[in-house]
Amino acid sequence: MEIEVAKERTGEVLVLSPVGRLDSGNAGSFESVVMEHVNDGERRMIVDFGRLDFISSSGMRVLLLAAKALKAQQGTLVLCSMKDHIEEVFQISGFSQIIPIKDSREAALAVAS
Repeated sequence: MEIEVAKERTGEVLVLSPVGRLDSGNAGSFESVVMEHVNDGERRMIVDFGRLDFISSSGMRVLLLAAKALKAQQGTLVLCSMKDHIEEVFQISGFSQIIPIKDSREAALAVAS
């Protein structure tokens, strides 16, 4: 199953906006999208959660893989615009210590640029 992912570019930063639910059924397609950009040379990436209603551990694993791959290439991954219930999961799991999370896309751009 595929997940809809809107893509935008702001300067040198690629912004990916997954839509709906990111779970074990579509995490593989999301991973393909994200890692294709990383492998094609993207170094600054934002994942905007504004249109995401749910993320499972499978989706979180994709973000961890992307963050590690970008860090290894001196790149940056920043997450933004999370709904409160999703951000709480990232805080409890400790992911917020690994990947920066910002309230808005503007704040994320300030970190990623």
